Amino acid sequence: MAVQCFSSSVIFASHSPAKSFCSSHNKTLFLGFSLSSKPSSINVAHRGATQIRCQEKTPHIPLEQRWMFEESEIDGPDIWNKTWYPKGADHVNTDKPWYIVDATDKILGRLASTIAIHIRGKNLATYTPSVDMGAFVIVVNAEKVAVSGKKRTQKLYRRHSGRPGGMKVETFDQLQQRIPERIIEHAVRGMLPKERLGRQLFNHLKVYTGPDHPHEAQKPIELPIRDKRIQKQR
Repeated sequence: MAVQCFSSSVIFASHSPAKSFCSSHNKTLFLGFSLSSKPSSINVAHRGATQIRCQEKTPHIPLEQRWMFEESEIDGPDIWNKTWYPKGADHVNTDKPWYIVDATDKILGRLASTIAIHIRGKNLATYTPSVDMGAFVIVVNAEKVAVSGKKRTQKLYRRHSGRPGGMKVETFDQLQQRIPERIIEHAVRGMLPKERLGRQLFNHLKVYTGPDHPHEAQKPIELPIRDKRIQKQR
């Protein structure tokens, strides 16, 4: 097989045993090439011979892609990740708002879902599932929360001491008379992530019996409630 390279083409012939190399200095014999699909790059000269154009000497990085490698990735802008992600300065606890809500005659499930939305920060345009972007919520008059239907006698709360036969079961009425704050805490905790982030977010919930709370210095504002069915109708 003979290899003959001219200034504009390379000829492969299967009938000649002689070998020759490129004589042009500005052309490079491209070994390990793949045949191009362009009709102008491959020409059949005669039977047993194929004519292929030589590859020009070009830099390893195309000119239109050099901008990605010339700037430093440490000091320059982040050219790889264009998706916004909150930094540490975007979710400082001292800058987060505080809300307060009165649980008097409010349905437990609807109240808990509204509280969980603001604790997670789902009401914000900067909401990120893996970052604590929410606010703090204060609940007062927890002993006056309401439920619908027959849940006062049928809704059960279970806890276990960890020893054999240590299962304790009590109804909604019994737990409300004993520890009313635990009812709202239990409902909100079930609507938060079941992981380290959820345990961190649960600390943003402050539940108290009665109308008083020790967070006047944080200047809490009224919790915005859009659900009109959250208030129990009498």
